[in-house]
Parts: sequence; C-alpha cells; structure tokens
Amino acid sequence: MIDLHCHLLPGVDDGSKNLAMSLDMARMACADGITTVVCTPHILPTVYENKGPEIKAAVTLLQQALSSADIPLSLLSGADVHMVPDLVSGLNDGRILTLAGSRYLLLEPPHHVMPRQLDECIFKLQSAGYVAILTHPERLSWIEPQYVLIRRMVHRGLWIQLTAGSLTGRFGQGPRYWAERMLDEGLCHVMATDAHNTSTRPPHLARVQAMVEHRLGAAEAANIFRIRPRGVVDNVSPAKLPPLPAGDLSQQPVQTGWKGLAQRFRMRIGTN
Repeated sequence: MIDLHCHLLPGVDDGSKNLAMSLDMARMACADGITTVVCTPHILPTVYENKGPEIKAAVTLLQQALSSADIPLSLLSGADVHMVPDLVSGLNDGRILTLAGSRYLLLEPPHHVMPRQLDECIFKLQSAGYVAILTHPERLSWIEPQYVLIRRMVHRGLWIQLTAGSLTGRFGQGPRYWAERMLDEGLCHVMATDAHNTSTRPPHLARVQAMVEHRLGAAEAANIFRIRPRGVVDNVSPAKLPPLPAGDLSQQPVQTGWKGLAQRFRMRIGTN
C-alpha cells in the first residue's frame, strides 16, 4: 500500500515530534503493509513556513535514517497544501510541492469555514494542469450544508481523499457518517492515514482496507488503496486510472440543523 498523506517528518509541523517518533511510525507503517509514504507537512503561511526545497532535504535525511535503522520504507516528498492566493505560481516554481512531483496535490481548505473561492481555486488549478485532491472532507465542519457542492466538484474533476481513521470512528460519529456516505455514493478516490504520531493518529491502513473491501468489494478497495495511489505517485493521467464506481445515490437528501442531526442518527442506527 501507498500512504499519500502522512506527517512523518520530525519537527516540521504538528506531526512527528522527533526522529525517534518518526522511526517508530515508519516501523508501524511497514508492519501494517505500507511500502511507500509521501511525507506531507503542512504549508501554511504564518503557521508552518515550510518550502519545497526544505521538505525535500528533510525527506532525504529521514530516508537515510530509515536505511541506517534497516526500516524498508520508501519515502517521497509532498505537502499538505493550504489555500493561498499564489498557489499556482508556488506550485510552478517549486515553493509548494505536489505529491511525488506529480500533477496531483493535496488541498486542505479551512476546517471551520467554507471558503467562497474554493470552486474558483480548483478551477485555476485544473486550468494550470494540476489535479487537486481535497483532503478529509468528511472531517470538515461545513460539509453538511456544502455536500452537494462537493459532489458537484467531484463530477468536474476534483479528487477526494478520505482519512482511514474516520471509518473506525477515531474522529467521531459525524466524520464516520460522511466517510461511509461518500464511499457508498462513489465519491472516494483514495484513502490515506493522515498520520501524526504513534498513538492517537498512527499510520494504519490495513484494517480500513478490509472494511472498504467488505463494503465496496475487492476491486474498488484495490483501486482506493493501491491502483489510484500508485497512479498518483507515477503521475498517471486521471483518464487512465479506474473511474469512480456508480455509487448509491438513493440516500435521503442532505438535511441541515436539527433535521440533519436526526437524519444522521437514524442512518447510524440503521448501519450498526
């Protein structure tokens, strides 16, 4: 398996705190069947001032440390990219990294506020030849009122990455509901760990792969955990990768407010 989203680099953001933790996370990833990790520290001006060349250098150093510790994990460079006005120019000049130097990038919008320019930002990225992968939309606090918009953007070429821990309930029942719904509706391209440490957010995928296989079948689970992630790091065109399945769109329309809470509660009872 390939983990496209992991905060493995020591001391550069809110992920691994030191080299010892990075090595332990790498061992956990290997034990879980992960062979390749894209190291994706945050790039967020005024908070995490990481730059492309610095990230690549840190990945090289960590790969050397893994080799010295006989840990057979391959590392690639990337970033967890937040929305900034000069995003396209930053990608073009290498200050902001795509995943493994491909056309694909992780795009993380604000967690609590739906950015009004999100649709425009994704269109500009597509016009410049990039493929945006929206990270963990199931965990965004504004997913409920904007779910129809997210679904519409997926049909226009936006990719979706869900966090594996959302399906196990690690982030609560809300993210679990939306992750399951997006899977059932055929809106998930890839799954990643978004690992930050060895305890509360470890680099685990195998358990969730089994859950997805039970839910969607072996073929689509392989697409989500192996084929599309490999296509990303190999820079394969989206048109040449397996398309999303025809999902179940028979679920009730998205409700908001108290009606939405009641709807999610009823659906949760029905799926347990």
